[in-house]
Amino acid sequence: MNRYPLLIALCVSVAALVAALVVPSALAGSRAKTLVTTINVTAGKPSEFRFKLAKSSAKRGVIVFKIKNSGVIPHDFKLCSKRSSSLKNSCTGRGTKLINVGSSATLRVSVLVKGTYEYLCTVPGHAAQGMKGLFKVT
Repeated sequence: MNRYPLLIALCVSVAALVAALVVPSALAGSRAKTLVTTINVTAGKPSEFRFKLAKSSAKRGVIVFKIKNSGVIPHDFKLCSKRSSSLKNSCTGRGTKLINVGSSATLRVSVLVKGTYEYLCTVPGHAAQGMKGLFKVT
């Protein structure tokens, strides 16, 4: 009776079982969890054409801006997609819809590159009156 085919089949089965148990746990350890940071933002306070951010920086990853309009006119909130060290009155990036007085909106963005990014209100004239600022990603 030839035992080699049976021995080979047994070895292959044991190797498959070990791989099924070891590989997923090794992969799970190598996957970095995505960091999610939530930043509360108040629009229209302390004055109508200002934003008040709970924090002015966050680590790289997903940043969730929760914006509440506490002013007396509608505003929006936009995070510019390019790094900048100066304030402008317009940019490309992701933003909220117009937020009515007393309402809230959420802006969720992924920022993977460290740097300083501008945020602003895109309602005509609002950024020019000071409704803008810089947000740092570390």
